[in-house]
Amino acid sequence: MVDDIVIENLSKSYASGWPGRPPFVALDGLSLTVGRGEIFGFLGPNGAGKTTTLKILMGLVRASSGTAFLLGQPAGDVETRRRIGFLPESPYFYDYLTAEEFLTFYGQLAGLGRVVISRRVSDLLALVGLAEAKTRQLRKFSKGMLQRIGLAQALIHDPELVILDEPMTGLDPVGRKQVRDLILNLRDRGKTIFFSTHILHDVEMICDRVGIVMKGRLLASGRVEELVKQDHTQSVEIVCQQVHADGNALIGSMASRVLQQGQQCLIVLPSSDGVDAMVGEIRRQGGRLISVTPHKASLEDLFFQEEVTDTSRVETSKVSGRAS
Repeated sequence: MVDDIVIENLSKSYASGWPGRPPFVALDGLSLTVGRGEIFGFLGPNGAGKTTTLKILMGLVRASSGTAFLLGQPAGDVETRRRIGFLPESPYFYDYLTAEEFLTFYGQLAGLGRVVISRRVSDLLALVGLAEAKTRQLRKFSKGMLQRIGLAQALIHDPELVILDEPMTGLDPVGRKQVRDLILNLRDRGKTIFFSTHILHDVEMICDRVGIVMKGRLLASGRVEELVKQDHTQSVEIVCQQVHADGNALIGSMASRVLQQGQQCLIVLPSSDGVDAMVGEIRRQGGRLISVTPHKASLEDLFFQEEVTDTSRVETSKVSGRAS
């Protein structure tokens, strides 16, 4: 697979502005790749270094060290920018323009001809679901509509690579679904999409691969199903009837939680290891098994696990530093 984005050992530090204080490290040896035609979710909490990375890729910020290549050329290459669509986290809109005028203006900036612009504006307004609002001023748009017209602006020149900074922040569930559907549509058209977010649910739903960044470092990267291994069952919920768990030594020793409501009982096992023994005990008591539901680890579980691990590593480092 050809990689449309290659980042190698990327670092970025900012001077603190205070005498004697060390510089702020926004990125610390970040390395990752994004393959052609895939949706890559760049995941991390606020302040993790996501926006800094995207600004370096777009040539808006210079890295302190390391390299980044987009579509085979160094980040910031002027000619390569013509092949990239970008939507920043907080875009500025000329809100006195209508949707049609706004896209026409950016089409002219991209150097497109009048006939091409007219066709592209019509197609994009239909693609983002704003065809009926083409003559409405942007100041009358909702947050979700502004996000969608921003996406249309990033696509006006039909880019090969689309980079989006927090495209779903501040959107309601309907708006987020519309943006998700648009991103999937772009992939179906052969585009490569690299977007940053801290909304875990959206990443799990649409991304081919994800990268988790924390405090400027890449903690994990890969397909969601690889990061959240399918055989890692966190817990198993067993619902049964006509079983009284109170005073049952086996159930009490194996279960992490037991909830008895009349004749119905909910038993939670910490793993799948004891399922057979528990089902056997239920049958031994003459109980009726209703359901056995395994709960797999989610991307959210992985995210917080990595966050706790990283925090512990930092705290250990601080203690070791003081000890030395």
